[in-house]
Amino acid sequence: MTGNEHGAIETYECDVLVAGSGCSGMSAAITARHRGLDVLIVEKEPRFGGTTARSGGWLWIPGTSLAKAYGIEETPEQARTYLRHEAGNNYDAARVDAFLSAGPEAVDFFTTRTALRFDMPLVFPDYHAEAPGGAQGGRSMVTRPFDGRELGDQIKTLGMPLPELTVFGMMLGSGKEIIHFMRVTKSLTSAVYVAKRLSRHLMDVLRYGRGMTLTNGNALAGRLAKSALDLKIPMWLSSPVRELTVENGAVTGAIVSREGRNVRIRARQGVVLACGGFPHDVERRRKMFPHAPTGNEHYSPGPTGNTGDGLRLAEAAGGHVENRLPNAAAWVPVSLTTRKDGSKGVMPHFIDRAKPGVIAVMRDGKRFANEGNSYHDFVQAMVKAAKPGEEIAAFLVCDHKTLRKYGLGCVPPFPMPLGHHLKSGYLMRGDTLEALAAKAGIDAKALTETVGQFNATAPLGHDAAFGKGSKAYNRYQGDALHGPNPCVAPIENGPFYAIKMVIGDLGTYAGIVTDENARALDAEGRVIPGLYAAGNDMASIMGGNYPGAGITLGPALTFGYIAGRHLADSAAKRDAA
Repeated sequence: MTGNEHGAIETYECDVLVAGSGCSGMSAAITARHRGLDVLIVEKEPRFGGTTARSGGWLWIPGTSLAKAYGIEETPEQARTYLRHEAGNNYDAARVDAFLSAGPEAVDFFTTRTALRFDMPLVFPDYHAEAPGGAQGGRSMVTRPFDGRELGDQIKTLGMPLPELTVFGMMLGSGKEIIHFMRVTKSLTSAVYVAKRLSRHLMDVLRYGRGMTLTNGNALAGRLAKSALDLKIPMWLSSPVRELTVENGAVTGAIVSREGRNVRIRARQGVVLACGGFPHDVERRRKMFPHAPTGNEHYSPGPTGNTGDGLRLAEAAGGHVENRLPNAAAWVPVSLTTRKDGSKGVMPHFIDRAKPGVIAVMRDGKRFANEGNSYHDFVQAMVKAAKPGEEIAAFLVCDHKTLRKYGLGCVPPFPMPLGHHLKSGYLMRGDTLEALAAKAGIDAKALTETVGQFNATAPLGHDAAFGKGSKAYNRYQGDALHGPNPCVAPIENGPFYAIKMVIGDLGTYAGIVTDENARALDAEGRVIPGLYAAGNDMASIMGGNYPGAGITLGPALTFGYIAGRHLADSAAKRDAA
């Protein structure tokens, strides 16, 4: 870094500047550094990890060596067929081909050259597994748990997991670990497992101030950060990018605010924008989210710092933001809760909707969708079912037995207490369906009729209205030990409970238009030299749909890798010339 005594702006030189420290940003930085480039990561927030650190840590990438190790062999054409079906008119052949080609390469690179490791369940179906090209497994993988102590002092600045998805602040791994916690009162093996897990977590909290067994997205952010540390990549926290510098039409760096002063970053090869999209940009939400006419009718569990910085920076440099997708974000139903410290929380509803004995109704008391479908599909059904001018909200309804067995939203299963959630109003209770309806503001007569109709065939495992449990993804998220349908059981004996859900997101889809090398394009489709975008700053390759678990992080890792690789290749060509 250079400067002078007269107060001129300081200058820092590198080959590549990466704005953002989530999966895509760190992927680009690690790839470029591994290929010999001098890289700097700058992060707006005081903690690194972005949305990734709060996520489930799943990545959707077809054709990997992990799948082949299970004997799951598929040609790129099968996945291409699926993505073509999912994206419809918004299918981008060049970028999809780049993803399908580079995705397996990226996984091999990161799992053999860095600290990143994944586990792949043998069967985790695509969300539309029955569609052309869909698969019953082999495409979704989850980050392997990670010991946070390997980060040393940097663990203190890792983004925290979403509190609503933790137990006593402890992150739960996917699959078997969740099952152990749900069966803690029914299985000695599970009780012993849970006791050991809780003891280890509490010891970590006493010693380090937080749990050290990182799982899901926290593990992904932690493993990527460990890889960046091993490569000695500097990461400046609390250092937002104020503007990009452009010379002769090419992006040559940026002005970054750091420790109360501006620093001019000269990036010899280019800048990668990976700022997390715009889930908390109220003005852009107003323009792009039909359900949020003022921009405020939307609630995101993503980091509040994700306010569309990357998109604005790109537009100021001539970039273009995609505005034609049928869905501008990955939708998820969320419930709003008050934490014990008085702060507000946003709880995404991923798996509770699929459990037997749970249905969803609108204020008119009527069901409107297969509750076991993906969160993205479920929200679209909510929007279609809402009456004009009415708040778009749905209610999860269940009986006491179901609530205590599976939990619901932020409400944990037995033996954890319910009092806080009842007192705050998050969980509504009524001794009868009519009493529950009165408390929740639901049409009582219609709710009673709806439950009666559902119960008529529920003991047989049949949902005549919407076919809950009829799809592979429904059944995966249900209760495998419940029969004859893992997603269907009657709602019988009071008291009865309800939780209100509204619309949220897991990340935005409408991002910077790029080519297959992650280079930003202008409105005419011309490359903007020196400017790249990845992650939720890049327009999604999914065409506004949500095909499977990990369709944001899979492309984020892959296109970060593609950007880093292209930057390194361009540098080599420039040096040779």
